Amino acid sequence: MTRVAKAASISAFLAVVFILVPVLIIATGRTDLYYTLTSVALLSIASAGVWLTFFIGRINIGQGAYALMGGYVSAILVVNYGVSFWLTLPLAGLFCAAASILIGYPILRLRGVYFAMVTLVLTEVARLLALALPITNGAKGMVSIPLPGALSIFGVTIIPNFAGMQSPRLAFYLLAVTMMVLCFAAMYRLVNSRIGKLCQSLQQNEELASSIGVNIAYLRVIAYAISSFFGGVAGAIFAAISQSIYPSSFTVTDSINFMLNCFFGGLGYVFGPMLGTLVLYFGWDLLFQTGKFQLLIYSTLMIVLMLFLPNGLLSLGDLLRKRGSNNG
Repeated sequence: MTRVAKAASISAFLAVVFILVPVLIIATGRTDLYYTLTSVALLSIASAGVWLTFFIGRINIGQGAYALMGGYVSAILVVNYGVSFWLTLPLAGLFCAAASILIGYPILRLRGVYFAMVTLVLTEVARLLALALPITNGAKGMVSIPLPGALSIFGVTIIPNFAGMQSPRLAFYLLAVTMMVLCFAAMYRLVNSRIGKLCQSLQQNEELASSIGVNIAYLRVIAYAISSFFGGVAGAIFAAISQSIYPSSFTVTDSINFMLNCFFGGLGYVFGPMLGTLVLYFGWDLLFQTGKFQLLIYSTLMIVLMLFLPNGLLSLGDLLRKRGSNNG
């Protein structure tokens, strides 16, 4: 794809999410879709972090833990200490990144199976900590979290007070979509940078990469920290939207779904988690109409996809282009 085509695709996407979608929702009166699409944006941010750990050859089944931690960090700072929500966003991400370094540094040196096993139990550990720690208010969770206040820079209001809006749904939608765009832009830049190329070499041959001086453990820890940062930011926004956070807000099931979003969209594509989240979220809701067969149909479709499109939905375009060139 040429630079002009890429620029046109990006411009079209931004026009759709920032202009066309709000206009259509206002025209149809379906304001409930704001919350749905906001959820999709936040889930795709968390899934992007999982994709990044796949990019370095590691299976991450614990992203729900960092989303939960990010939500609690933001809620505690806002409710208990009166910190501005806008400041808690990066702080929640940084807290999760620091926690991931402490957890990941010793095990990311080992084979991937150990990392997968640790992340598998990580979400449940975070849930139990949220139940046990007094600062998290245990099973009662944290409720009545204030809506984000105004964000001012040098006396100029950049973002208005959400509490003063008649309906903050549009504001939360724009916030979540903006964070999603920034997240995937950063991911794309990282993957196509020198560090990204080094990370990609870990998938192919770790021994060879190590023999030419690549610090494998360092790259893994950095990628895992960025991954957890995304999870923490998504969790913080989720807590602000729902104005509450509970130990059960993110469970092991959510961590598995974050991973499935990456598989479904395509592990070989930066924007795979975004597409996978969108299709699976709405697909699951559509299958709700099938009643008790919902899970059976869902599982069957996932298996069929893995068999015929092992590289995810985005690989379909590449397959069609190859067939077209062969026929031509």
